[in-house]
Amino acid sequence: MADQTTVERTSDLELVATRVLAAPPQRVFEAWTTPDIMMHWWAPASFGISFVSCEMDVRTGGTYRFVFSHPAADAHMAFHGRYNEVTPPTRLVWTNEEEADGAITTVTFAAVDGGTEVVVHDLYPSKAALDAAIASESTGAWSEQFVALDGMLAP
Repeated sequence: MADQTTVERTSDLELVATRVLAAPPQRVFEAWTTPDIMMHWWAPASFGISFVSCEMDVRTGGTYRFVFSHPAADAHMAFHGRYNEVTPPTRLVWTNEEEADGAITTVTFAAVDGGTEVVVHDLYPSKAALDAAIASESTGAWSEQFVALDGMLAP
């Protein structure tokens, strides 16, 4: 089973991260849709951030709000958006509304060889928005996040 995360820019507007995890799609989907589980793997340790709160109403039309703290920040950082599509256990689509030029994220979960291939597509509204996200290094955590998720899901 593959143990590598690939992250590639597939167009001027899209960044795609892929990894195969050693757990079935239902367990992986639950890790993306259950606040108590999400808080254990989503925040990359190398960024120095910690979850303060995680609110998720995971249904089509529902919303999410993640609040993080960082020792160097005077205030908490909030990330929020809306679920455009929720199809258990194969697909999630959400908006990233903390900035006007936030991406639309689509995550698919497909059964492969006893595990799950997870593919994350971040579609940005413009080339400049994706360029800025890459320059800020905010797109560079997928490998670390997937390692944490895979470790948490291990039997």
